[in-house]
Amino acid sequence: MTLTWQLIWGSFFLALCAVIHVVAIAYLTTIAERFSDHVRRNRPFVRLVTVVGAAFIWITLSHTIQVWIWAKAFLVMGVLEDLNSALYFALVTYSTVGYGDVVLGTGTRIFGTMAGVSGVLSLGVSTAFLVALLGRLLPEAKGYAASTRHK
Repeated sequence: MTLTWQLIWGSFFLALCAVIHVVAIAYLTTIAERFSDHVRRNRPFVRLVTVVGAAFIWITLSHTIQVWIWAKAFLVMGVLEDLNSALYFALVTYSTVGYGDVVLGTGTRIFGTMAGVSGVLSLGVSTAFLVALLGRLLPEAKGYAASTRHK
């Protein structure tokens, strides 16, 4: 694959994963708001665990879908030959663990690196979302815990 095609295809799959993740986070925002209101009558700790747990599962699903997209891209583009290697390489690259035991050829390295960029961006957005969610729910849970100690 030429450098130009690596950049074009890598950018395409990176953009596809970005759209999937942004849609997942946007949908999660609306669902978390409604779900949080639905469980508001529960104790704040239960609400915190339920809402953050559901958000974590949803975000993990989004990342899993993106890793599968990259694995399939590595197979379809002829970067790797079998699903096991493609999935493994996609996961360690997306998560930026990068063990280095599976290495791409010189004609596909840039394309493979785009999976890492995709992972860094999506994981950063997920982290920011979870921090914001916890920032919103923790004061309420802490206020409840403090009020129950003084009784």
